[in-house]
Amino acid sequence: MTIAASGTKPRRTVHYRRCGSGPLLLLVHQSPRSSAEYEDLMRRWSHSFTCIAPDSPGFGQSDPLPGVPDVGDFADAIVEFLDILGVSRCCAYGFHSGGIILAHLLKRHPDRLSALAIGGYAIWTAEEMRTFGERYIPEFHPKPYGEHLAWLWNRILEQSWFFPWFDPRDETRLSGAHADPDRVNAIVMEMLDAGNAYRFGYRAVLLAPGEVPPPDADTAPVLLSAYRGDPFGAHLDRIDQLPKNWRAEKVETPADHQDLSFAFLRDHAESACPALAEDNDAGFVAVGDGLIHWRGTRGARNMVLHAPGAELTEPSPGILAIDVPGHGLSSNFANYPAAIEAARVALGASKVLWPALPLGDPEILYPDLTPDRFGGYLQRAWSVARALVMFAPWYAADPKHAISVEQNALIDEAIALRARALLRAGQSAATWHHEIASHLKMEPRP
Repeated sequence: MTIAASGTKPRRTVHYRRCGSGPLLLLVHQSPRSSAEYEDLMRRWSHSFTCIAPDSPGFGQSDPLPGVPDVGDFADAIVEFLDILGVSRCCAYGFHSGGIILAHLLKRHPDRLSALAIGGYAIWTAEEMRTFGERYIPEFHPKPYGEHLAWLWNRILEQSWFFPWFDPRDETRLSGAHADPDRVNAIVMEMLDAGNAYRFGYRAVLLAPGEVPPPDADTAPVLLSAYRGDPFGAHLDRIDQLPKNWRAEKVETPADHQDLSFAFLRDHAESACPALAEDNDAGFVAVGDGLIHWRGTRGARNMVLHAPGAELTEPSPGILAIDVPGHGLSSNFANYPAAIEAARVALGASKVLWPALPLGDPEILYPDLTPDRFGGYLQRAWSVARALVMFAPWYAADPKHAISVEQNALIDEAIALRARALLRAGQSAATWHHEIASHLKMEPRP
C-alpha cells in the first residue's frame, strides 16, 4: 500500500502481510529482517487474530524514511500505516528491535495500542551504546565484483555465534549458534532488499533509551518476556520497577515465549478487524495455496511476463505485469500455465504477453544457486549477473558471443538487482525456461 505525501513527507510504499480473522494484531519485525520472519507465527495465530505485519521503512519491500530517522520516526511511521489502513486501535507484538519501536509507539501514541507483547526487550547501558555505535552498522553497498557478498554471508552467519557479531570472544558467545545455510540465506536476502538502509533501522533502536514508564504510570497492558539463550534475557534484570500494567517473565524456549505472548494478547483482544484499505495499482492475488505479485493497471488488455531469472519492473501506463511463479515475490507453483491463467482472470487482463525464449542451453544458463555452508552461491549469482550484459549466452565468453556493453547495466546497483532476481528465482528459472519453450511449440503460427 502507498502512504501519500503530506507536508514535507514524501510519498512512500509500505508492504505488509495479512492472514487470519478476528481482532486485529499488529506484528513488527526485528532488524534487519522483514515481515517474512512472522509468516509461520501468523499462520499459527491466524485462528484467533487478523494478523498484519508491515515491512518496516527501509526493510523488505517498504520504502525508507527520509534523512536519518530515530526510533520515534519509526514509531510514527507505523501509526501512519495504521491510519491509512483505517485502524484506530489494536494489540501488538514485536520481537527485539520491533518491540523497542512498539514501546516507543505506546509512549508517543498511548491510545493506539490496547495491549503489547515484546520478546527480548533491550535496556541499553551507555557503554553498550558506545561499543555498538557505527561499528555494528557499517556501510553496505554493492561492490563491482561481489566482495560485499563475502562480508554479508559471514556477518549474518556469525551473528548467531556472538553478540555483538564483530566481537568474537568466549564472553560474547551465544548459546543458539548454528550454521544452517537456509536460515542464513533468509536474512541475507532481506539484507539485499534493505541495502544500506538497514543501518537506519538498526541505528534507531541501538540509540533508543529503554522505554519503561515510572511505576505509577497508567498504560495499556504490556508483557515483556525472554527465553533462555536470548541475548536480551539479562536485560529484564536491569528494570528496577515496572508499572502496574506491565509484567516481565523469563521462559525456557522460543515456543514458550510465543505461547505466553499469544495467551496474553488473546486475553486483551478487542473488537473485530475493520475493512482494510488496499492499493489499486499493486499487490498480490491468491492462486490456490500461493500468491502472485502484480503491478500496473488491473483490467489492462495485456499482462506481461518477464524472462527466466528476472522479475517484474515498473510497467508502462496501461500495462499489467506479474512476477511469474517462483520468481520475485510470487510463490512457486507446480503448474505454471494454470497459475498464470488464474492470475490473468483475477486481474482482468485479456491477453498474456509471453517473453522470448532466452538464447542458450537451459542446463547451463541457470547454475545451481542453492545456499551452501560457505556462501559460494552468492558469488555465482553475481558473476552471472555481470556476464549477462557482456555475452549472449552469458556462459559463452568468446568474441563470437560478445554483445554491446551498456555502461548503465554494469553499475554496481544494476548488477545487484540482477543478482538478487537470480537468487530469488533459483531453479525456478530453468523451469520457467522450459515452460516458455513448451508454450512456443504450442503457439499457432501466423
